[in-house]
Amino acid sequence: MAGTSKTAPEDRGQGDRPDPATAAFIAHRNLLFTVAYEMLGSAADAEDVLQETWLRWAGVDLDMVRDQRAYLVRITTRQALSRLRTLGRRKESYVGSWLPEPLLTAPDVADDVELADSVSMAMLLVLETLAPTERAVFVLREVFDLSYDEIAEAVDKTPAAVRQIIHRARAHVTARRPRGVVSQAETRDALAAFQRAIETGDMQDLLDILAPDVVLLGDGGGIKQAVPRPVIGSDKVARLLAVGFDRIRAEMSVEPVQVNGSPGLIYRLAGEVDTVLALRIDDGLITGLYAVRNPEKLLHMESETALRR
Repeated sequence: MAGTSKTAPEDRGQGDRPDPATAAFIAHRNLLFTVAYEMLGSAADAEDVLQETWLRWAGVDLDMVRDQRAYLVRITTRQALSRLRTLGRRKESYVGSWLPEPLLTAPDVADDVELADSVSMAMLLVLETLAPTERAVFVLREVFDLSYDEIAEAVDKTPAAVRQIIHRARAHVTARRPRGVVSQAETRDALAAFQRAIETGDMQDLLDILAPDVVLLGDGGGIKQAVPRPVIGSDKVARLLAVGFDRIRAEMSVEPVQVNGSPGLIYRLAGEVDTVLALRIDDGLITGLYAVRNPEKLLHMESETALRR
């Protein structure tokens, strides 16, 4: 019986026939994970939310559910909102800068421009500046195109209140998001230029690809060394990167990958993931560098994570 299961189901082979509740959960699992991840910026917490969603879904009378997708999204949203408030308290005591947990994503995520933009490190950091309910409403409306009525049920607000919240959230995000959608080719070119400059140690090449007001953020979580606060300005960022990489260049290998739907880099030491680097590009220049070194946040960088809308 589905209600007795304490572990969220995974996809099964075609020979197995799961019960209706399990089949519905599996069918929407990647969507639900994406909803939770965009609300939380943490894959580990998103997985926990899916577990909680499954426990509640397994006890639902399916005959009373008109739209299984909407019902599952509603459960996931409520669980994510509860966890988001807990995460807020946890981040207050976090050592150094907090960055979202990076994901190794498949090429099909990049093919969906809106999805790739919504899960980019730059956008997730913008979403961090929203209040929990604003973030939920924005994600459900702008990314997943839920109706105002569906969102209202998910966040326990009236449709009229949801319209007001989305209006405020859009204005807030628009003022802070990247200035335009950047093509995959443009990002790859900027990343390749950055990688060449780092590998050769050419300071001028590095300065040429960095915007004057570039910001470098590092997340070591108090476990690995990282810049304790944002480093701003091309001169400061270039000098810091040149010195840092010069010390370890001979020992480190680099691999171009898709990070959160956009080109990024994995740096490895002794074969182990040491740093994941994601970029923000505006007008062909790097305006944001996000270096995640906290090993607790690098667990999803060995295999691809499926994201869906």
